[in-house]
Formats: sequence, C-alpha cells, structure tokens
Amino acid sequence: MTEPRSPSVELQSLQPGQGAESADSGIRDADGLPVPQQIRITNITCDSFKISWDMDSRGRDRITHYFIDLNKKENMSSNKFKHKDVPTKLVAKAVPLPMTVRGHWFLSPRTEYTVAVQTAAKQPDGEYAISRWSEITEFCTADYSSIHLNQLLQKAEAIAGRMLPFTVFYRNQQREYFQQDRDAQSCFLLPTVKDNSGSHGSPISGKLEGIFFSCNTEFNTGKPPQDSPYGPYRFQIRADVLFNKTTNMYFGDFYCMYTSYHYVILVLAPDGSKGDAFCKGRLPALDRSGNRFLTYTEEEDGSLSFRHAQDVNLEVMYTEPVDLRLGAVSQISGHQLMSLSTANAKKDPSCKVCNISVGR
Repeated sequence: MTEPRSPSVELQSLQPGQGAESADSGIRDADGLPVPQQIRITNITCDSFKISWDMDSRGRDRITHYFIDLNKKENMSSNKFKHKDVPTKLVAKAVPLPMTVRGHWFLSPRTEYTVAVQTAAKQPDGEYAISRWSEITEFCTADYSSIHLNQLLQKAEAIAGRMLPFTVFYRNQQREYFQQDRDAQSCFLLPTVKDNSGSHGSPISGKLEGIFFSCNTEFNTGKPPQDSPYGPYRFQIRADVLFNKTTNMYFGDFYCMYTSYHYVILVLAPDGSKGDAFCKGRLPALDRSGNRFLTYTEEEDGSLSFRHAQDVNLEVMYTEPVDLRLGAVSQISGHQLMSLSTANAKKDPSCKVCNISVGR
C-alpha cells in the first residue's frame, strides 16, 4: 500500500508579502480552541520534516490555521532568527496531519531546532483567535542526502581542472607526531574521527574515522610543495600502497574558507573495510580510473600511474591504519603556513561556487 502523501508547507513561501500572515498581527486568546499535544517530528531530512500532533475534538471544527514557532535551539527566544527578514512564527492553513515542513531559508543540516504549535481560527474581521502554545519539542536535522552530495559533486567537477601526475601521498605534522616511542605494535598511523570542517551537512564530519593525506604537486616541479600548514615533518608513502585495485573511492565534500582556494575531500577505503561499509550508500562512489579528481591508469608492465586535479586542493582520507615502515619521514625546507590549515574550518556560506541550495 502506498503511504498517503502529507500536505507540504513551504517555509520559504510563508513570508510577509508572499501570501503569508505574521502570527503576531491581530491575534487574541480564545477559549475552546484545542491545544496541540504530543508533538511528533518524523521523516527528518537536512531541510525538511513532517510534524503531527494530537488534540481534543472539542473546537476542532473551528480551526482554520496553525501557527508554527521554529527556532534554532541555540537561540531559545522566539522571533530572533538570524535572517532578519524571516519571522519564525509562521501561519499555515489547517491541512490534514502529518504536514511536511520544508524550506532551505529556515532549515540547515545537522542543526538542533525547537518547535511549538498553536491552533488558530481566522475571524471575519481578519484577526485570529488562538489556542495556548503546545509544549516545545526539540529535534535535529539530518546530513546531506545522496541527492545533495551529488549536487555538490557536480559543482566540484566543474572547477577541478586538468589532471597532473603524482607518485606519493604525504602527511605533514610536527616532529612529535612521528617520533613517539613506538613499539612494533604501534608503528602505525591510526585513524581518528574527522572534525567538523567543511560543509555542515557532510555525513563524514564527526562520524567517519580516517587519516588525512595530500597528493597535490607544484606545477613547475611535479613534486609535493615544500610549504605546509600542519608541520615541518612529512611522511611520504607510494601512491599505490593506499590507492590500488582493492581500494574504493568516495566523494566526501567540497568547500572553501572565505578564500579563492577550494577543497575536495575524497575517501579511500579498502574494499570490505569498516570505512568502506560506512561510505556505501552514504557517499557518491567514484570510478578509480574515470573521475575528475584522482585516478590511476594501469600500464603495460602492470604498474599504476596516478593523476590528481590541478585546480582544487585534495584532502584524501584513508580509513585504515597505515604502517610507517611502508614510507619515510623527512623534514621539509619550506614555511609553516597556518592560514591554510583546514582544521575545524568553517565553510563560506556565501560562495556561489561550492554551495548548494539546502543550507550550509
């Protein structure tokens, strides 16, 4: 049996001057209108949710509208939403429940909100009689869906540029990171949970464990740059150790940090690994030899040759431990450019190149 479609309320359309009415204009308390109880929030996405509630039958036939008060949880005061032109008390016609609420002007991914509801009856003079507010209910919006991530992927592909050859993945850190007292058991770089840098709705932030590597090269030398934002010591490892026929690759994010530089996060996960299981169904999978960011080609002798996109900074997240003995650590001669660090960096919500229309 097909589930009945819920009536949808487009929050973006519920603004003064666009057929909506502010819940603060011309209202008066009324006895006899039922107060919404047991608010239920279901089918939550990054920019929509379904809402329903219970209410007494007495006075239900008088209801013409619902007033919805939606606020970010961090901002508990009503009608103080960050966008100055958008009220949070909104008027929706009384439609059958559950009712779908959507609108990227209001809802951002991975954000905690509070919602409360009133029932209302529009009077002949245009004013409203209203019930008391329901209890406040809290919920959190979801990550980007695969549809949204594919939109982000298409934007990243549009600026990736031509492909340049490379031979190694590398990771820069302070000396202490590589010179800890390591026994045979701990000669490995271990995955850690990704921070909250980049797009707010990326499913990997705060959830997927991995180790970040770079592979970008200098155009004039074909080698890794000598400057780094992360430290003067560099671990280098042959590209085919991490990226080969048994490695699956996924698109994770595309963002900038109020600069002209754009970053693409790719996830490399050995087939059948824990990281691979996490990415399947959550992230767009990329063809290892046919994508715009990171590829390999098998040569006649069976070896692999590698290329990376020129016009984006690639952050490659490898999901499994990496044996330090498979590479080498050395000091680089360049500067430590901390301004280029992406640790917990916030995405520029105004950039037209790397944002999609479902919140930042």
